[in-house]
Amino acid sequence: MQEDDDFSLFAQEVKGIRPIKKTEIYLGKKKGEVDFTERQKAALIAKVEDRNHLSKDYVERVDPDDMLEYKKDGVQDGVFKRLRQGKYGIDSRLDLHRRTVEQARVEVYQFVADCMRHDIRVAIIVHGKGDRIPDPNDQATIKSFINKWLRDLDDVMAFHTAQRHHGGLGAVYVLFRKSDKARLENWERHQKR
Repeated sequence: MQEDDDFSLFAQEVKGIRPIKKTEIYLGKKKGEVDFTERQKAALIAKVEDRNHLSKDYVERVDPDDMLEYKKDGVQDGVFKRLRQGKYGIDSRLDLHRRTVEQARVEVYQFVADCMRHDIRVAIIVHGKGDRIPDPNDQATIKSFINKWLRDLDDVMAFHTAQRHHGGLGAVYVLFRKSDKARLENWERHQKR
């Protein structure tokens, strides 16, 4: 009986409603055929504008348990030692776990550019050891690329495998070049002495 009451209530509510007449209105202009040559030209221009020069093809492999270290000429031994020991404050961090090589390549390039834009001197990049991959030929892939990419970036002055409490063999400390602004501030500070 409840159903009959519900139906009669519904019928009462919709009494007097008429269906809407269907009319189609098309607001867009009909376009001709798509010119794929213009699209190809735009795609080529976009590829040329990609300033990320980091290689994604071949890289010399490192072992998951290898320690990474690099220092450009001009970096003082004391500065590199403090970096290696994790004695500098870490101003920024990038985690590359579960990234493809292409994703990591884009993120590392952008991360370094962002660090330079924000006058960051020391950062950490967590790349993982890559030792849980069953095929030994695919182990430490991101770690191997990090070892290559950081050497190829002019703004990276040095890097070293992190201390255990910061990720150990799965992370690196990165020392960036001083920005022109930071260099000028440092010079002015030391001139006042």
